[in-house]
Amino acid sequence: MNGLNHFDAQGKAIMVDVTDKAPTHRVAVARGEIQVNEAVMTAIQTGTAKKGDVLGVARVAGIMAVKRTSDLIPMCHPLAVSGCSVDFQLFPEEGRVEASCTVKVTGNTGVEMEALTGVSTALLTIYDMCKALDRAMTITNVRLMRKEGGKSGVFTREG
Repeated sequence: MNGLNHFDAQGKAIMVDVTDKAPTHRVAVARGEIQVNEAVMTAIQTGTAKKGDVLGVARVAGIMAVKRTSDLIPMCHPLAVSGCSVDFQLFPEEGRVEASCTVKVTGNTGVEMEALTGVSTALLTIYDMCKALDRAMTITNVRLMRKEGGKSGVFTREG
């Protein structure tokens, strides 16, 4: 099926068997952005959002999502994540918040989906906490920036 390994010979969806893969140290970093209006940016910067500490809650939500990725993405393996961080950078002049999620594991499958799920959930949490101030917020550019470990080695996104 075009080199996709989530399908058997009959084309049925399967979870990839990673039993014989050697455990290696694996890291994945994902990023994404949310465009916000001035009121949201001010509420985030000053900690005045009615629902509380926007970035603090978004950070915890992202970490929780990383740990639950296999519950959300059908063919993901449950992983014993050994490290996870969710960080934010504010660009007030552009009305943009950038989120970054780094996930680490020593195992026999990668953590790309965990990093992407973590960053997506962190951004969705920002939207949820601030939607009363700006329903036009837009989440964009969710992407894998880097992955290390495993058979395919290192991937780094250019730019």
